[in-house]
Amino acid sequence: MIPDTLVRAKLAQPTILHQQVDVVARIEIMPLFGKSQKSPAEVVKALKEAVNALERGDKKVEKAQEDVSKNLVHIKNMLYGTAESEPQADIVVAQLAQELYNSNLLLLLVQNLSRIDFEGKKDVAQVFNNILRRQIGTRSPTVEYICTKPEILFTLMSGYEHQDIALNCGTMLRECARYEALAKIMIYSDDFYNFFRYVEVSTFDIASDAFSTFKELLTRHKILSAEFLEVNYDKVFSHYQRLLNSENYVTRRQSLKLLGELLLDRHNFTVMTRYISNPDNLKLMMNMLKEKSRNIQFEAFHVFKVFVANPNKPKPILDILLRNQEKLIEFLTRFHTDRSEDEQFNDEKAYLIKQIKELKSVHEN
Repeated sequence: MIPDTLVRAKLAQPTILHQQVDVVARIEIMPLFGKSQKSPAEVVKALKEAVNALERGDKKVEKAQEDVSKNLVHIKNMLYGTAESEPQADIVVAQLAQELYNSNLLLLLVQNLSRIDFEGKKDVAQVFNNILRRQIGTRSPTVEYICTKPEILFTLMSGYEHQDIALNCGTMLRECARYEALAKIMIYSDDFYNFFRYVEVSTFDIASDAFSTFKELLTRHKILSAEFLEVNYDKVFSHYQRLLNSENYVTRRQSLKLLGELLLDRHNFTVMTRYISNPDNLKLMMNMLKEKSRNIQFEAFHVFKVFVANPNKPKPILDILLRNQEKLIEFLTRFHTDRSEDEQFNDEKAYLIKQIKELKSVHEN
């Protein structure tokens, strides 16, 4: 016969086990979401409600603004930590990211960026970029999510239209441009061609920022960029020509420098061959060699040398070089002679002079 005390002990075991599980659960949950710490679902819900109130322009706009700022700081602290606390555990960040996707809050935030206060705008960019960089193994879940919501990218691109959010949007766009899937959506969109306008806006900071994003999109992913430029050559370069003829000195110099980089990149061989076969492009570079600005002269030299170094010059190109043979030799001999310590430049210049001296017409060949 089993002693009565043993039976009671056996019966009590499940209760003890439940108590132990309950204690463990409380220990696991408490550090994540204590009384002062909202859960990801709560913070995202509160932030979405506050942004919606801002968007509606409710009477309590100041309260909504305050709630937006407060909840953005909550999310930022979850991701980055504070002076007193570490960033939240990966499981919490994963929950937060999922809540952001499910609630469509990323799009809502970028659509209402102008309505958010100065510090809040910076917080949005920090939160966006952190969530974007999140990886699970080799996957980037936020990149995958944005691929299904390209309006996030288009909204950010149009941010250059608005002075108060242009730089914040630029920060997020360049982070997006690091990912080929997102860069592809951007450059193949009609909105990409707006960059040719953004880089010429009168506000220097915004024009420079737009150019940084424009350059990143055209140079970060070499094969993607080469394919895009080949397929859209006529449209891209008709726009690009306007930048090279811009009245804005900075625009001309930056676009000329970028053109040189693009043409000299081996991935862009087909694009380069097409560009240096057009006599109008050669004439433009020869005129730019004579610009007042020495910086523009120098950048034009790096594009001009590609025309001269081409071993298979089309007849129209050869004819222009032959017509100006003596003048070019004389001009290049005196060109930037003070760059005596720039060995590469002097070697290239000597090579061009030699090539031009040895030019012969098609009939002579």
